[in-house]
Amino acid sequence: MANISDLILQQVKSAAGGIEIPSNLKDTVLNGLSSSVLGSLTQTASKAGGVDEIKNLLTGKTSAAKSSVTALASSLFSKNVLSGLNLSSASSSALTNAIPTVLSKLSGIIKDQDGDGDVDLNDIILTLKGGKGAGILGAASSILGGILKK
Repeated sequence: MANISDLILQQVKSAAGGIEIPSNLKDTVLNGLSSSVLGSLTQTASKAGGVDEIKNLLTGKTSAAKSSVTALASSLFSKNVLSGLNLSSASSSALTNAIPTVLSKLSGIIKDQDGDGDVDLNDIILTLKGGKGAGILGAASSILGGILKK
């Protein structure tokens, strides 16, 4: 099982595949999208009620298009990445609009990790940590795991 950063990057590459991005900016844009999605998940997890927001998003109870996690990821991406690039408004808009697709696809990846027959918070934690016993996000994994353990 890949770690959450890898899962996000895979989904970002897939969602942004048809968007015209100058080759000299492609890595910056893709990494910026990935870090914005991960940053949104991390920031949401650390606020009151955030774990439930993430759970509802990743289990499909809340659509990605209407999620505050998506809105935050879009805001982070616009502020931290797009503002420093000279992309066309069409490309910028298309990239920002790819974020709900990325988060929707992530919800399809979350599976019953602990074998209890349903997708629950423990499954999300195991997926975020990279599967059973794999602490591959280093410090970020420890912090996120600590926040999500309830």
